[in-house]
Amino acid sequence: MSGTEVRVIDAYVFIKTKSGLKYLLLKRAEEKIYGGLWQCVTGKIEADEPAWKTAVRELKEETGLTPINMFVADHVSQFYEANKNRMNLIPVFGIEVESDEVKLSDEHSKFVWADFDFAFKKLVWRGQKDGLFSVNNMLSLDDGRILWSKILL
Repeated sequence: MSGTEVRVIDAYVFIKTKSGLKYLLLKRAEEKIYGGLWQCVTGKIEADEPAWKTAVRELKEETGLTPINMFVADHVSQFYEANKNRMNLIPVFGIEVESDEVKLSDEHSKFVWADFDFAFKKLVWRGQKDGLFSVNNMLSLDDGRILWSKILL
C-alpha cells in the first residue's frame, strides 16, 4: 500500500433553533463527482494548511456562512482509494453558525437544514453517518468533550 494520507475534512454545520439542533446538508451538483449525493461541508486541505482552517475556509466557500463555535469531533472518518492504493483519514469537525441563510457555490445544487434523524437518513456513507452521530452525541451530552476539543477562532 502506498500510504495513509490526510487530504480532506468533513464539517457538520449546525444551528441552534427553538425546535432543537438543525444540521446543514448540501446536495452535490449533478455534473460534479458524486453528483446528487447529500453531504456535509467537505474539502481538500491546501499545502501547509491546518485541517481546522480548511474546514473554516470550505464553510465560507461552499455556504457563505461564518463559524461562531467550532470543535474537533471524537471521530475520524476513513476510506480506501483504490486508484491511488491509499487509505485516507478525514478529520471531522462540528461548526456552529448563527445564520441559516446559505449562499451555495456551484459545487452544490440544494441545501436543507435538518434534524438529526432526517440528516442521518439522507447521508449515504457509513463515515458520514458516524461523523454526524459523533458531532450530535458531543452536542447532546454535557461530558466536557466539546470544552476539551474546542477550537479558538
